[in-house]
Amino acid sequence: MTERSEQDILAADAAVLHKMGYAQELSRRMHGFSNFAVSFSIICILAGGITAFQVGYSTGGAFTAIIGWIVGGIFALTVGASMAQIASAYPTAGGLYHWSSILGGRGWGWATAWFNLLGLIFVVSSVNVGVYSLFNGLILGNIFHIDTSSWGFWQQTVAVILITGAQGLLNHFGIRTTTKLIDFSGYLIFVVAILLTVTMLYAAPHWDFSRLVQFNNFSGAPGGNIVPHSDNIFYVFLLALLYPLYTMTGFDGSAHTSEETVNARINVPKGILNSIFWSLVFGLVMAASFVIALPDPIKNAADGVNIIFNMMANMAVPVALKNVLYIGIVLSNFLCALAGVTSTSRMVYAFSRDGGLPGHQWLKQVDHKHRSPVYSIWFTVVLAIASTLYSPAFGALAAGCAMFLYISYAMPILAGLFAEGRSWTEFGPFRLGIFSKPLAAISVLGAILLVYIGTRPPNDILVSYLIGLLALIAVIWFGVARTRFPGPPITKSDVAARSAEIMAEETALKGAED
Repeated sequence: MTERSEQDILAADAAVLHKMGYAQELSRRMHGFSNFAVSFSIICILAGGITAFQVGYSTGGAFTAIIGWIVGGIFALTVGASMAQIASAYPTAGGLYHWSSILGGRGWGWATAWFNLLGLIFVVSSVNVGVYSLFNGLILGNIFHIDTSSWGFWQQTVAVILITGAQGLLNHFGIRTTTKLIDFSGYLIFVVAILLTVTMLYAAPHWDFSRLVQFNNFSGAPGGNIVPHSDNIFYVFLLALLYPLYTMTGFDGSAHTSEETVNARINVPKGILNSIFWSLVFGLVMAASFVIALPDPIKNAADGVNIIFNMMANMAVPVALKNVLYIGIVLSNFLCALAGVTSTSRMVYAFSRDGGLPGHQWLKQVDHKHRSPVYSIWFTVVLAIASTLYSPAFGALAAGCAMFLYISYAMPILAGLFAEGRSWTEFGPFRLGIFSKPLAAISVLGAILLVYIGTRPPNDILVSYLIGLLALIAVIWFGVARTRFPGPPITKSDVAARSAEIMAEETALKGAED
């Protein structure tokens, strides 16, 4: 691509943004792979694909882990395709919130923003608590043989502050640094996942591929009490879907970095779909290697949350290889949350520039030197740390973050289902054509099903949390936000009213660069 042609594309990207009433404040430095790497890093099959494996296996055995991964991945692709079509039409950092506002109205968009923000915050915080736990167990314990069994709340809190603070600093210094690290993360996940898969197959006592479709009801005590016992096989299978769906979340990161992506109307849809597809493929092969490598499929199921880590510790492979895997897994999880901070801070920035959050006058500001939304970045860091401080609430909400995210994914898709062909007549280069409405309907119905399975025991406390959140959203909307929240510019007059502000903002940024 020549410099001139890229300049033309950048000008076209800015023109699309201007047409939606926004200035080009953030720096467009991300190309196709970088946009893909944001979502692929947040999905991170080395995070949920490992730490949530027991949810798939300790329910219905290999069948629910493998077939469940395929079913869940196909559903994620369906949701991603519906989101990609909307992202191609409206490539903004607000993503889901902005789409819902345009397609479903100001209130629908406002509610979408809160579900999306809650889900994103708990993705970052849960992964960072996971980074701390993995660092303790895999690196301090297995490599340096340090006993951390007496460590508790304060050690975790200090570690989460340091981990999340480091991610905030890296984001603070601009998209150039962050993009390089996220690109590296994309390659690292591929390499470590392949190495882990090969190691598992090498260490397997024998390659018994018939295991991959074997069903065993491990619900209750046989599966380490991951889920309560049930004789309903279909119900057990539904519970196992939380394994792939907890893992394959966060692909809205491609949408939230739209305003930093070159040729966003094409590259953002590609980023969403490619991140899900390759996570589905590599995650499936990796999960299959876990099943094949289990020394005793029945006995190992009782290990519950420790099933993978016990198996890794007992693998007959060189210690140096294990250490490389341990370090790669921990580093991948750190970079997963780094990308999560990037995505969440862009959502906060976009929601704030439309007046959606308290303190929005600060949160919408972009640092002229680093071209990053610094206040939104640190707001994200503070919220992520704070959410870990009350263990009962954190445990439940971390388990339910997939549910909250898929609700936020389904809301603009539902609005688009009714708006397509009516108020929604302008589309981007990526179109689903005759498949648009059927895929949208499947996405919405699947999200409703996910709410059901996501609130079953042992996560039934989420019913109260969800009802409380809905009540709080309603009270704030009808009490305050309905009259004070302007929402994004939707009509031509709204966009025209912002033209002078857009010019002033971009002139100030250009002056700072000069």
